[in-house]
Amino acid sequence: MDKAAVLVIDMQYDFVGEDAVIPCKADPELIPNTRKLLEYARSKGIPVIYTQEVHRANHVDFGRELDRSEPIHCVEGTRGAEIIEELKPEPTDYVIRKRRYSAFFQTDLEVLLKGLGVNTLILTGAATDVCVRATATDAQQHDMFVIVPRECVAGTTQKQHEAALEHIDYVLGRVVSLDELLAELGGASA
Repeated sequence: MDKAAVLVIDMQYDFVGEDAVIPCKADPELIPNTRKLLEYARSKGIPVIYTQEVHRANHVDFGRELDRSEPIHCVEGTRGAEIIEELKPEPTDYVIRKRRYSAFFQTDLEVLLKGLGVNTLILTGAATDVCVRATATDAQQHDMFVIVPRECVAGTTQKQHEAALEHIDYVLGRVVSLDELLAELGGASA
């Protein structure tokens, strides 16, 4: 595998917390599996990058997100916008704030990836069918290799989650198990 980075997409209370306003469904081991991957990546010097969706309190930057009855979420300064405690970034990690689904759209992610020499993105987080898929699309369009460990992503519904994984695996990258990914990276199984 070429130079990889792990991208943790929107693991925030408004998506995966007990009181999530847009609850994402996943394997009950989503957080432990993601933590295991992050610990392995950090131990091997693989960069870890977080995205954090944030919106202004007056809602001027939601764009088309609210057109389809999506509730207000990830407002700056609220607990819902915070990355969940179990997966808080370490001081050596990077955090990209974003206002749209894709981690690439009007952020400095591409500059960061170029600076790190990364050409392979391991995508984790929420929601598989929204921000993960949008980021996978843009990563592929930027000629990046995309890998999604299925145990480390969560979707808005099981049906949408599975459809997004199928789409990603079909045209955008590869969907693998966490065990397969760790073996590819040279690590232990899950």
